[in-house]
Amino acid sequence: MRPEILFLVHRAPWPPDRGDRIRSWHMFEALAKLAPVHVAALADNEQDAAIARAKMAPLCKSLVVEVRKASRPQALVKAVLTGDPVSNRLFRNAPLARHVGGLLSHGDVSHIVAFSGQMAQYLPPPSHFSGPVVMDFVDVDSAKFATYAEQDRRQPLHWVHARETRVLGAYEAEVARRVDASLFVSEAEAALFRARSGLGSGKVRAVENGIDTERFDPALTFDAVDGGEGPLAVFTGQMDYRPNIDAVRWFAGDILPLIRRQHPAARFAIVGRAPTDEVRALARLPGVAVTGEVADVRPWLAAADAVVAPLLLARGVQNKLLEAMAMARPVVASAAAAEGIDAVAGEHLLVADDAAGMAAAVGSLFDDREGAGRMGQAARARMISRYGWDARLAPLGELLGLPA
Repeated sequence: MRPEILFLVHRAPWPPDRGDRIRSWHMFEALAKLAPVHVAALADNEQDAAIARAKMAPLCKSLVVEVRKASRPQALVKAVLTGDPVSNRLFRNAPLARHVGGLLSHGDVSHIVAFSGQMAQYLPPPSHFSGPVVMDFVDVDSAKFATYAEQDRRQPLHWVHARETRVLGAYEAEVARRVDASLFVSEAEAALFRARSGLGSGKVRAVENGIDTERFDPALTFDAVDGGEGPLAVFTGQMDYRPNIDAVRWFAGDILPLIRRQHPAARFAIVGRAPTDEVRALARLPGVAVTGEVADVRPWLAAADAVVAPLLLARGVQNKLLEAMAMARPVVASAAAAEGIDAVAGEHLLVADDAAGMAAAVGSLFDDREGAGRMGQAARARMISRYGWDARLAPLGELLGLPA
């Protein structure tokens, strides 16, 4: 029988305009080189679903994209009543489950790849499917909720995050025991999961993110996006995501004022879709701009004198850093943001963990433009040699038993 792959995705991969969809899109492309792919995906709204269908339908053996409906309060109530992780309830969709069940009953699917832990609930039990099953968790989500619980110790949501840490952690380990391989975006995440689950390296592996260095190339010509005066620091990301919100609040409120003592004209641009009211309010601070969604982040990266990633909480590999470094921009990152990147601090990027240290690092790049340029070029060379997508996703064929 000719192999066919079922790819389960928590957000339809197209367009690859945020971290999870960048990874899932390139994974889809890699799988499509191995065998015909059936895609069963969710979308956050009908507009996203329509865009994904238009692009992906000609590329798939079959494609179904369903819009998820559950709100967080609804998911929480149902999770507490059933003992499920809240994360699963948020991504539970009856039409998608019926479609997957019907597809598997036909017997054409020989391999399954599930992307993000929320999609494990759509996997068939081992007794009903004998082919290889690979689970790409990407990050250890239960560890993320453990950090939230620690941060919110005195807040009403503390018990929700503490419960999710416990329930989701048990669920992740149970899923990993029954699939053939579990993937994580960095060796640090894989090692953390091995320690938490008790599973070994034969079942838990790192498959790192990559970067398209031909698309993110500073030699390309980009339209001007920034008409301001003074050195510019840029942050890119999905701006309704809590770690990104916390990062830009910290930079705008605590770090930028320190930078502006030495560089009074210094500016900070927050570039990314879906900024919350809390993020938009930062534009009232001196030197801060909030762009909202942009068609292309590359012109903003090209305009940046420094790209910053002051993330207090970060899991896995930060695509925003790979993109900035591929664009030969000097980067200043927190230790949490830099942890998953195979790069040398001081050579390929600068790392700082407190407001004063981050302000000093950004200021040093503003003061030494030649040195900043050399660091950016070293960063791009590192991305080219280390992070090509084809090389990063090559293990998929081996894990599935499918020759390239």
